[in-house]
Amino acid sequence: MKQIKRLVTPLALALALAGCVNLAPKYERPAAPVASSFPTLGGSNASGNAVAAQAPATMAWQQFFTDARLQRLIGIALANNRDLRIAVANIEQARASYQIQRSQQFPAVGAAVNGSQYAHDVQPNTFTAGLAVSAFELDLFGRVRNLSQSAQAQFFAVEENRKTAQISLIASVASTYLQAMADDEQLALTRDTLRTREDTLRLTKLRFDNGVTSRIDLDSAQSLVDNARYVMQQQLRQRAQDDNLLTLLIGQSIPVDLPQGATLASTSLPDLPAGLPSDLLAERPDVRAAEQQLIAANANIGAARAAYFPRIALTASAGSASTALSGLFSAGHWGWTAAESVTMPIFDFGRTRAGVDSAKAQRDAAVAQYERSIQTAFREVSDALAGQATYTEQLRAAQSAANTESNRFSLSEQRYKTGAASYLDLLDAQRSLFSAQLTAVQANLARLQNQVTLYRVLGGGWSEPRA
Repeated sequence: MKQIKRLVTPLALALALAGCVNLAPKYERPAAPVASSFPTLGGSNASGNAVAAQAPATMAWQQFFTDARLQRLIGIALANNRDLRIAVANIEQARASYQIQRSQQFPAVGAAVNGSQYAHDVQPNTFTAGLAVSAFELDLFGRVRNLSQSAQAQFFAVEENRKTAQISLIASVASTYLQAMADDEQLALTRDTLRTREDTLRLTKLRFDNGVTSRIDLDSAQSLVDNARYVMQQQLRQRAQDDNLLTLLIGQSIPVDLPQGATLASTSLPDLPAGLPSDLLAERPDVRAAEQQLIAANANIGAARAAYFPRIALTASAGSASTALSGLFSAGHWGWTAAESVTMPIFDFGRTRAGVDSAKAQRDAAVAQYERSIQTAFREVSDALAGQATYTEQLRAAQSAANTESNRFSLSEQRYKTGAASYLDLLDAQRSLFSAQLTAVQANLARLQNQVTLYRVLGGGWSEPRA
């Protein structure tokens, strides 16, 4: 027991001395290089939508996307999406790397058995068996501790990147789902328009065959039919591509048993409070990831500076020793050894200084990246807020224009039948109505997708529902 204490004492002293000095610069979060408030436009809630009562980052995606069909698709995506699986695997890799680096702060104890045999009259044979600590570095200047802190910050950054990937995945599924609904509405409009134009073409051909109308009218009617067919094929292709993208995002074929969903016209997403730009520091995972990278770079400076100072390593062993293998485990053969090694840089031709300069340059780059992430976040939120303030009025204008063109077409059709208007007036009304109807659908899609974007850029989409 006394021998064990004699061995443990220097190890305990080594652990106590480890990390006495930290040469890393004191970390200070850089000031946010953005304005103190977001630019605003009037009418941000002109739609009459309810404003969300909580910040997006604290709002689970199930609370924002209430469509049962969309919720099912997002749930499948979170379980199956390969990009998200890669992000989770990266977390496990970063966690393991951090644990490996952290373990360097403590001595590794292993079993050791050694034997040496010599020729007669040279020196006695020796056999040892016991526990050994090999080359444990006494971290007097914080090199190992700073490397461990850097690895920990890298791990945290990877976790934040996983949250960013989840937010982006949820937003992508929602935007693609909305696009598919918009394409369905546009396809329905195009089919109705095609039927109407085909009816008009048949009537025009009949009138042409009877000499009532001219070839110009017949060709104009045929052109409108061909145009509608052309647009419909575009929309069919786009609708198929929507399903292909959705299949990629959810990581499997689209289930056939999805619950009934809403239509684009009946879909409503709440307006969101923006808060203050400083909130982005706490709510956006990509900004937090950039800060963790900055913390890691700051710690690496301390590790690089430690290279200027001596590195002290301790090797120790304790166990049974004997000159004969048969007596190795006999009583009274206990022993221990301890050795220290010290290395001190003298002439390295500028390698240590270059290491410190490199670490500082990496820290400066991390500062710039962190500031850029804040500026990017500020711009994205500002753009989405501008959309929230204007898309609703844009939709109202588009819907009003579509209603006006519908009335115009009805009047033109009546006037044409009574001979009060030319056929070209009727064709022009048909073209304008179709264009206005498609524009209204696109305006509604843009409004809803902008709300999805705003939810994403404000940091929503990775928290779980609260009880």
